[in-house]
Amino acid sequence: MTQPITPTPEQSVSIGIDVAKDELVIFIDTRNEHLTVANTESAFKELVKQFQALPIQRIVVEASGGYETALVSTLATNGLPVCLVNPKRVRDFAKGVGQLAKTDRLDAAVLARFGRLAQPALYRLLSTEHAELADLLPRRRQLVEMLVAEKNRTETASQTVKRNLTEHITWLEKRVDHLDTELKQRLHDTEVWRKQNELLQSVPGVGPVLSVTMLGLLPELGQLSRQQVAALVGVAPMTQHSGKWKGQAKITGGRGDVRSVLYMATLAATRCNPVIKAFYQRLRKAGKLPKVAIIACSRKLLTILNAMLRDNVTWSWEAPQPAL
Repeated sequence: MTQPITPTPEQSVSIGIDVAKDELVIFIDTRNEHLTVANTESAFKELVKQFQALPIQRIVVEASGGYETALVSTLATNGLPVCLVNPKRVRDFAKGVGQLAKTDRLDAAVLARFGRLAQPALYRLLSTEHAELADLLPRRRQLVEMLVAEKNRTETASQTVKRNLTEHITWLEKRVDHLDTELKQRLHDTEVWRKQNELLQSVPGVGPVLSVTMLGLLPELGQLSRQQVAALVGVAPMTQHSGKWKGQAKITGGRGDVRSVLYMATLAATRCNPVIKAFYQRLRKAGKLPKVAIIACSRKLLTILNAMLRDNVTWSWEAPQPAL
């Protein structure tokens, strides 16, 4: 760090940190000052000491492909009010305030301003077990995507290449099976997860993949309102109205990894879950397009799962279902 940060007790501080692979560019808005430090654990410890002496309102960090993970975890562990935000959201904010140029120093300043004005939600520190579960799920998705790609290549490959593809496909299938076993074991070994997993999988159409995805990538499930959880996953329709013009409401944003798995589970639920099946058929009879009806059913299924974890109840056909 170039020089120590002096406390400013008379005014709350908003800090923006632009993260790169090798360095952090920091902006402290009350001092209008930039600092540059290495992206290393030793530098994090020094930052924590100096940040703890300040009346900080928000420390805002963009998601940067994993380079920010250690920093955010260190700040949150030491009780600092850190926020991990979506880069697109911050970039839209920058354009809205007329900041079109983009450099590391400008980005850090925009992050600090965004934190002061937008006051994004504070980062929720995960336990070690939860963090490891959340890491394994994207890896499983990567393996499945590679598996699908390799199977597609076998359709046009020569016999020589096809033998190589077959060997790789066999290896990938074994790795996916191994990960599924590990994920299942992790849920079984943790009492809270084991009970929640049983509740979720009691719903027709909800299998082990959706259940572990919900528990790993949507830890807020059961703690939010139906509107909040739908917006968080990205299955809530956003109204598009302006003056006399009325556009079609569309879903946007949210956690795409959760939404894609939820979508596939909903397809199964429209066939085997009596509540979702009846709701889907009612929407189709009302003239809704198939994909629009599926998204609406996804939202209803998510609402049901959220209410079940909130109330700690298993699925029951006779029990009244939560409204959308």
